[in-house]
Amino acid sequence: MKRRIAFLTTGIFVVAVFGFALLPEIAVAQTIKLTYANFPPAPTFPCVQMERWKTEVEKRTAGKVSVQTFPGSTLLDAKNMMDGVIAGQADIGNLCMAYQPGRFMVTNATALPLGFPDATVASLVLWDLYNKYKPEEFAKVKVLAMFACAPANIYAKVPVKTLSDLKGVRLRASGHVAELVTLLGGTPVGMPQSETPEALQKGVVMGAVSSLETLMDFKYAELCKYATIIDGPIYPFAVVMNWNSWNKLPQDVQKIMDDMGPEQSRWTGEYMDNHVKESIAWSKKNHNLEIFEFSKDDRAKADELVKPMIGKWLEEAKAKGLPAEAILADMRAFGKKYSK
Repeated sequence: MKRRIAFLTTGIFVVAVFGFALLPEIAVAQTIKLTYANFPPAPTFPCVQMERWKTEVEKRTAGKVSVQTFPGSTLLDAKNMMDGVIAGQADIGNLCMAYQPGRFMVTNATALPLGFPDATVASLVLWDLYNKYKPEEFAKVKVLAMFACAPANIYAKVPVKTLSDLKGVRLRASGHVAELVTLLGGTPVGMPQSETPEALQKGVVMGAVSSLETLMDFKYAELCKYATIIDGPIYPFAVVMNWNSWNKLPQDVQKIMDDMGPEQSRWTGEYMDNHVKESIAWSKKNHNLEIFEFSKDDRAKADELVKPMIGKWLEEAKAKGLPAEAILADMRAFGKKYSK
């Protein structure tokens, strides 16, 4: 009898030990693993917001979700981001809509010269605009967040002190920013931000028109010693998720991600605005960056020169059956609301 009890006790002990040993594997098997692709290098603001989102999701789901991030086009590049997410090559992706201006007609309207004062205002306007109109071009994905960079300004290897100095200068620009450069007399060269460092080194471009955090993040200040403040358009971004991946998530996880949408958009805008200030200070201290502003006359002339951009967008949007006037009015109203 004692031997039988001892045998049973040993058996229970063995089962208990092996059972507990298997628990971590069971827990791991239950963890929801997601991939998140991004195109610029890890230190840049789109990737900083990606890492913040990953950290918050993992924390708020108490480890139920694990997000593996892929910065620097290691999983999907800038041009293939949207279609790659739709195809399931990544569960989540971050894209710059300005790289495909005709595809994202509604949200790219935020990149018109509307005078948004900073990235925070522009990001909140973009988020509200998307949620009001739910453009058809996003029907094949779940939108998790939208945000914008700070207003675009000029930085170059040569000083651009006046509007006439801009004539013929080759500058990296995309979407509506490229239109603006053309109207102001410059020569835009379209390419993703990730390809610009090499283009600058080889002299393919003499500078760029973008938000000024890139002076530090991409080390452009090492080559571009001059910046000109024009308070130009913003570049709009979207974080999108594959529908199949989204539909597999438990409802509590979906709610956490949905609730983070407006918060993530605001957080990214505020981060960007602070980062621009940091970048300018760094560029001045380490590379003697000089900053210029157009005279009042040049500024007024520039404002007149870029007005056709809005008229052109209105015509194209109407031709696609979009409520163009309403969209424009809403953007301006949202901008005023958040600027207060």
